[in-house]
Amino acid sequence: MSMPGMGELVIIFLIVLVIFGAGKIPKIAKDMGSGIREFKKAISGESDDKKEDK
Repeated sequence: MSMPGMGELVIIFLIVLVIFGAGKIPKIAKDMGSGIREFKKAISGESDDKKEDK
């Protein structure tokens, strides 16, 4: 299965825009970024305890 092309990405973006509205998209993107960041930290083994010690 190949990656979606530019046309498909535009259609997906328009559908998301219609469903969530323009005002909520930045918040959704921020929340997704935070989730991905936390997931990567969990995978790499970095814990909150290490952060507090620094």
